[in-house]
Amino acid sequence: MKKIFYLFFMIGLVSCCDKKVNETDPKKEDSVIVDSNNINVSILIDLSDRIDPDKNPNPAMPYFQRDMEYIKAIQKGFIDHLKSKKIITYDDQMQVFFNPEPSDPKINQFTKDLKVSFDKNTSKDYFASVEKKYAEIPSYIYQSAIKDKNYIGSDIWEFFKNKVKDYCIKNDRRNILFILTDGYMYHTDSKFEEKNDNSYKTSYLTGKLIKANNLTTSNFKTDIEKNGYGFVKANDHLNNLEVIVLGIHPEKGNPFEEAVIKEYWGNWFREMKIKNYQIKSADLPSNIEPIILKAISNKN
Repeated sequence: MKKIFYLFFMIGLVSCCDKKVNETDPKKEDSVIVDSNNINVSILIDLSDRIDPDKNPNPAMPYFQRDMEYIKAIQKGFIDHLKSKKIITYDDQMQVFFNPEPSDPKINQFTKDLKVSFDKNTSKDYFASVEKKYAEIPSYIYQSAIKDKNYIGSDIWEFFKNKVKDYCIKNDRRNILFILTDGYMYHTDSKFEEKNDNSYKTSYLTGKLIKANNLTTSNFKTDIEKNGYGFVKANDHLNNLEVIVLGIHPEKGNPFEEAVIKEYWGNWFREMKIKNYQIKSADLPSNIEPIILKAISNKN
């Protein structure tokens, strides 16, 4: 009898110990969870002829200069975010992408220089070097593209299809992608259509396509829904990605062109499960900077 009692006592003791271990394990796991306040900021730049000051002049401020100021604001928001944190929590990064890459071999080095990361061992001097890089290098990139007039465009659809998950999304970060573009999407390497009785999807969007689809009246939303117009879905389950599109600039002649462009992009993002997105028109940097800073700080 005593042996049986002793046996049950030991089993109960072991069970109790196991329970205590199991109860404390979640706390241990919580202690190693990366701070969700760490951010991963990406910038995708459309180097099409939209930046050509001769083809697309703007007396207030050329579009390529607006881009450069937007990039400075993004860098400022990134640095402000870091300065709001304790050094020991630093685990943040920022980078710039082109798709496809420009032919200028210097661009590859510029891309490397603009890929910056901060951790708890980052020196204070590094802040100044990042600010300097983001103040100077974008100018070289835009001037190079404008000078040789060999505008490579931007294969945004292909970037979302094959690269966005690998390049712009980290599971332990807030992932924020800024896209600098006029809103039109076109590249010869990714130009195709998917048409059936209920929809007409394309991997591109041009002013010519908008006119061909008769999206030139106030009923454009109804027409888009009725005919299934839109972008071909490039990816799925991108719920861990926030996207801010900057620089929407419609062609003249259709008063609803800008709204159509935004509708295409918005529907595309929702279809790819991107819940947090903004699509902003080209505007002076002084008006866009607060939007950028607010998006990075994640403050309502």
